[in-house]
Amino acid sequence: MKASRHALLIGNGESIPPRLLHDYAKQADVLIAADGGANQALNAGLQPDVIIGDLDSVSDQARKKFASAQWLGIDNPNNTDLQKALDYLLQYGFKKCTLVGFNGGRMDFTLGNMLALCRYVKKLDLCLAGAGWEIYPVCKSKSWVAPRGTRVSFLPLTPCYQVTLAGLKYTLQRTYLPLGTTQTLSNQTSRKHFSVSLTKGVLLAYIETNQTKI
Repeated sequence: MKASRHALLIGNGESIPPRLLHDYAKQADVLIAADGGANQALNAGLQPDVIIGDLDSVSDQARKKFASAQWLGIDNPNNTDLQKALDYLLQYGFKKCTLVGFNGGRMDFTLGNMLALCRYVKKLDLCLAGAGWEIYPVCKSKSWVAPRGTRVSFLPLTPCYQVTLAGLKYTLQRTYLPLGTTQTLSNQTSRKHFSVSLTKGVLLAYIETNQTKI
């Protein structure tokens, strides 16, 4: 497959409203389903370009409907379907990925998926999205545009150094955030543009949104 810049990756977790799924699909160059994510694509009326994973959760209906897609069965019990899909994106030179359907259901899977992003955050621009929210793993700096008063939180996945928050009700200047801190929960934007930067570590930026424009 020719390398593309932006992929939409659909998982088999929490169901995503079809209209929201279509909105994210319009922003992507390629649509990829991770295993049972093909079932979500089918329910939303979307056609995946690639279906990847151990393929044990794909419905018979999805197999028939998407027979023309590229099917990549990977039998490796040491990583998840999410990791299989992200490894594929790196192999083919993708730079950006929006992930939907990777939360909900089993809490251990949800937490595992978020932790797994640490391995990829330096190589891919990632956004984990759901109905009413988006989560961005950040390891250097990132800025967003959102209405004033938007609720945001920042959650360290690792110890984070020299964290600076700007454009928010509660700002920080080169602050150390240890793993487990709640200091940066439930903040609010104070202006249209806001940002975070850090010199070391991985931070999750949670943004409540009704299709926030990034």
